[in-house]
Amino acid sequence: MLGFVGCGNMAQAMLKGILAKGLYKADEIIVSRRTKEALDALHEELGVQTTTDNKEVAEKADVLVLAIKPYQFADVIPEIAPVCKENALVISIAAGQTIANIEKLFGKTMKIVRTMPNTPALVGEGMTGATPNEFVTEAELKYVCEILSGFSKVEVISEKLMDTVVAVSGSSPAYVFMFIEAMADAAVAG
Repeated sequence: MLGFVGCGNMAQAMLKGILAKGLYKADEIIVSRRTKEALDALHEELGVQTTTDNKEVAEKADVLVLAIKPYQFADVIPEIAPVCKENALVISIAAGQTIANIEKLFGKTMKIVRTMPNTPALVGEGMTGATPNEFVTEAELKYVCEILSGFSKVEVISEKLMDTVVAVSGSSPAYVFMFIEAMADAAVAG
């Protein structure tokens, strides 16, 4: 079972790509989110299982995607860590959360792949950097890359390059788009 703790725009893009590629069926995916209304809409659109309980997702997931904001890690991971499956494969999509920090928050040995997708993933054209910890096997990393390829191209990199990926592939294009939008707004207002 594939689980998503959190399901904002990036997670939804991931889900759509994963479902479109046929990597999982909708009934093999469970998603948590804080608001029932958002979950109901997600279930209606994609047919995935939904819950407001992060621990339910963690208990069921063989592959667990942490699709929450970086500041939420300190609260959510200790909540779900006791119920995660022993051999669960954890995929983080949060910027700034190192593998060492994620391992520390879990407080036990976990198979972790830190990733950084970018916004073109929202239209299936993203680029994702991925780096595993030492407990992830080659076969598991290949499987994670297959999941990620549902919505983006994937490049396995060393963790020391992850902040560069965030800057070059993630944040920088957003700043350029904001700059262009500001110029267009100024021209219209002018």
